[in-house]
Amino acid sequence: MEQYLDLVDAVLSGGTYKPNRTGVDTISRFSRHYEIDLREGYPLLTTKRMDGYRWNSMIHEVCWYLSGEEHTRNLREETKIWDAWADDEGRLDTAYGRFWRRYPIPSGDARLEGESWPDESHRWVTEEADGRKTFDQIQYVLDTLSDSPNSRRLVVNAWHPANAAVSTLPPCHYSFVFNVQGDRLNCHLTQRSGDVALGIPFNIAAYSLLTIAIAQQSGFVPGHFAHTIVDAHVYCGTGDRGEWYADNLDELQSRLEDVGAREDYRGVREWVEDTAPAEASDEEGMDHVPGLLEQCAREPLSRPSLEVADVSLSELTAEDVALRDYESHDALTFGVAE
Repeated sequence: MEQYLDLVDAVLSGGTYKPNRTGVDTISRFSRHYEIDLREGYPLLTTKRMDGYRWNSMIHEVCWYLSGEEHTRNLREETKIWDAWADDEGRLDTAYGRFWRRYPIPSGDARLEGESWPDESHRWVTEEADGRKTFDQIQYVLDTLSDSPNSRRLVVNAWHPANAAVSTLPPCHYSFVFNVQGDRLNCHLTQRSGDVALGIPFNIAAYSLLTIAIAQQSGFVPGHFAHTIVDAHVYCGTGDRGEWYADNLDELQSRLEDVGAREDYRGVREWVEDTAPAEASDEEGMDHVPGLLEQCAREPLSRPSLEVADVSLSELTAEDVALRDYESHDALTFGVAE
């Protein structure tokens, strides 16, 4: 998919060296945006393999979001993707789906003067077991698409400022908006932080799936998936390996300026691997630059298609989603910066 490869090139060619909380250094670029036409097929990357356990992991994560659960006990049976941030019982101090389906409504003295809130009988409000009220943002979107499809208020928010200030990992992809144009349903995702090698391919696949499923539920045709990433970054290693990029980023970017054909990216990759110090044995795979350069050298293949069963989003399971006609280049391995 050209949009993804353009993102990779843009970050590496125009980014700055930026250490961060994980201890794995990055090449970071501010505010990247692109759009993908879902009419051209399902945008699962083909420049590296993303089926098998990778696909299984993503599908189960989306279904977990839609369940509204705040723990990973069911999710971890299929994927360990959230285990690093969960406690021994599988509970998370933040979770996307919890706020998608159960956004907390302040009560009593927590409400500021002049604010308006739905009462407990409102159709999108649920009373939790402990008496708290929550708001189902996904159902709000579905019902509004039925009642008032041209609404410009189809916003789903996973960000709570007070929670984000203290949680282990506040949401990276924190807000998305649906918008109808004619008979097409479009989705725009805003992401505060994006791991270009690992996270972004999953985000593209997950929110494209969500757009397709909601379009199907509401009688629309999938349109565009648009994506804005505030801090788009490529992890480039730890210790001497990471610091090498601080000293050699200008040279890397000069070599990328000279790229004229896909094969030229492999020449840049060979220069990195021949020149940069070796990664520490316990940190191998944390430098994502070589693998991304290899992807840029590969020709994208035809997009696959996606079939989603006509079931309620609350009841959607991995068995209800089928990937068809997927072909890809070989797999690449990237380490996860926690």
